[in-house]
Amino acid sequence: MAHRIRLRPRARADMLDIWKYVAAENERAAEKIIARINDVFLLLASEPEAGRRRSELSEGLRSFPAGSYVVFYEVREKTVDIVRVVSGYRDITGDLMNE
Repeated sequence: MAHRIRLRPRARADMLDIWKYVAAENERAAEKIIARINDVFLLLASEPEAGRRRSELSEGLRSFPAGSYVVFYEVREKTVDIVRVVSGYRDITGDLMNE
């Protein structure tokens, strides 16, 4: 049975920031990027253990690539909590998870 996806407030803000940034140049490209990220959410709902463990950043944290972005999430009993969605070009540190 698939897990439910829950976006934390910071992850929702990340998605909006991504859309705004890309849409400023190309709205169609922004829609494609958001669709690709949403496809990753669907994958994680059905296969929550698919991502790489990222315990060096935070205990229980996992990540999965979505194009040039990275989805950070935690698996709960019946829920996949999306913590952040950030550019893969960023310097990823534990502090980023707490912003």
